[in-house]
Amino acid sequence: MVQGTKSKDVAAILAKIPEIERNKVEEITLDMADTMSNIVSYSFPNATPVTDRFHVQQLVSEATQEIRIAFRKEALREENEQIILAKKEGRKYTPEIFKNGDTRKQLLARSRYLLFKSKNKWHEKQKERSEILFEKFPELKIAYELSMMFRNCYENGHSILEAEESFDKWFQKVEEKNIDSFNVAAESIRLHKKTIFNYFTNRSTNASAESFNAKLKNFRTVVRGVRDKKFHLFRVAKLYS
Repeated sequence: MVQGTKSKDVAAILAKIPEIERNKVEEITLDMADTMSNIVSYSFPNATPVTDRFHVQQLVSEATQEIRIAFRKEALREENEQIILAKKEGRKYTPEIFKNGDTRKQLLARSRYLLFKSKNKWHEKQKERSEILFEKFPELKIAYELSMMFRNCYENGHSILEAEESFDKWFQKVEEKNIDSFNVAAESIRLHKKTIFNYFTNRSTNASAESFNAKLKNFRTVVRGVRDKKFHLFRVAKLYS
């Protein structure tokens, strides 16, 4: 285990692996951080870098959530103003309640997970909530459609050529809709296109490593930190080996 992600620190540890063995590595999946790219180019010169699908899709999902959060903050602000006004006028504040039982702020809070899913994976309550959400907030509908369109670039792309065509269509759609959070995400993706498209050669991903890392972080939270590293690693080995 290496603390932190400084290129020099990680590369120094990897240098302990014989160079002849490191030169055998053909492909490495990594996130979009420059430090990871530097480590790969220095320690595994013959490896093809692949920007992991999870991190790229996360950029687009975060763009969607950014819009939802902005609307929710506005809804909270408006509700606070209405409550203060009702108190001044000596009346009880009654929020607008939609047909599914959600208030405006609840609708936006409870829509978080449905925006990550494709429509065919929504349960009945999510279908009902999405109908109201997209009617009241059409910009969120556009954001959701852009997000799903981007996911389909990965689902339906079986070669670099197919991926380039579908990504270009997505870039054009983003430019057409001109939503700030998506413009930023699209620009980041453009800057990493070369390593992103390398995914479509072997469709390699580090999803299993990311999942295991999440479990380790959760375990560390449950035990409220680590004091004895050796004992911590012993417990991890017993639980997850």
